[in-house]
Amino acid sequence: MQEKQLFEYAVIRVVPRVDREEFLNVGVILYCSRPRFLALKYTLDKDRLLSMFPALDVEELEAHLRAFDEITRGTAAGGPIGQLDPAGRFRWLTATRSTILQTSKVHPGFCSEPAAALERLHRELVL
Repeated sequence: MQEKQLFEYAVIRVVPRVDREEFLNVGVILYCSRPRFLALKYTLDKDRLLSMFPALDVEELEAHLRAFDEITRGTAAGGPIGQLDPAGRFRWLTATRSTILQTSKVHPGFCSEPAAALERLHRELVL
């Protein structure tokens, strides 16, 4: 059996109007330092989003989520933030902000396989 490793995760939320503090979970970002693992998984259920937030610009939201993904993967398209180490990218993505795309507070956990933990959290917290 593999040794359990500490990981951190945050839920990615759509917050169309920050003044109302209403949100819908759309993804999870997970960071595990020992294997230098940083990944996110999101599901954009357009019907569900538009039923809750009819005025939401889904195309704009998709662009923001793609930017989060590029930064997470550390690609050149992620800009200067995408060039940081995995811990720096995770901290930047999970920093408190008042925008349409926000993250929850960071939560810890233990896992043997970070990718499997990400899948489980996505299933439990988003789907």
